[in-house]
Amino acid sequence: MLIEPREMTFPSGEHVTIRSAAAEDAESLCAHRTITSAETYFMSRYPEECIYDIGVMRASLTEIAESPKCFMVTAFLEGRVIADLGVSYVRSYLKYCHRAYLGVSIQQSYCNLGLGGIMLEIAIEQCRKNGFEQLELGTFEDNARALHLYEKHGFQRYGVQPRAFKLKDGTYRDEAIMVKML
Repeated sequence: MLIEPREMTFPSGEHVTIRSAAAEDAESLCAHRTITSAETYFMSRYPEECIYDIGVMRASLTEIAESPKCFMVTAFLEGRVIADLGVSYVRSYLKYCHRAYLGVSIQQSYCNLGLGGIMLEIAIEQCRKNGFEQLELGTFEDNARALHLYEKHGFQRYGVQPRAFKLKDGTYRDEAIMVKML
C-alpha cells in the first residue's frame, strides 16, 4: 500500500518529502542501503553484502505498493533516499496477520533532526489504520539512540536474543526484541 505523502523541514531549511518508495526509486533505495550499511555496524548487513538487482528491487517495491497492509515510509531529500522504514507481516499466515515487523535505516548525517520520530509516528498511525494489533522490531542492544527513539514512541523490550549478531572482528552483539501494542 502507499502512504499519504508528507513534508517536513530540517532546521537547516532543507525540505524533505516522506512518501512510499515506488519502483522508480529502486536505484536510490539500493544506494541508501549501501550507505547506511557502511556507516555503522547497527545494520543487518555489511556494505559488501549490498549487492542489489535493481529489477528485483523494483518488483519488490511494486509488490509492497500493491499490498493491502504492508508499506514503506521513505524520506527523500532532493529526490534521493535518505531514510527508509518498512512495515511487513511477521508472517502471512492467518494466525500471524495481527502482527507487523518494522525495520528502519537513516543516513547518519540526517540523524537527530526529528526525522526518525516523524517516520515512526507515520508508521504507527498507518499500522493502526491497517488493522495491525502489534508492531515488533529488533535492534542491537548497544544501539542506545535507537532504543531511546523506540521507547519514546511506546515500544517495550520483551526479550533479548543473545549473540544475535557476530561482527567481522569476532565479537557478538545481543539483539533487543521490542513490541508496541496498538
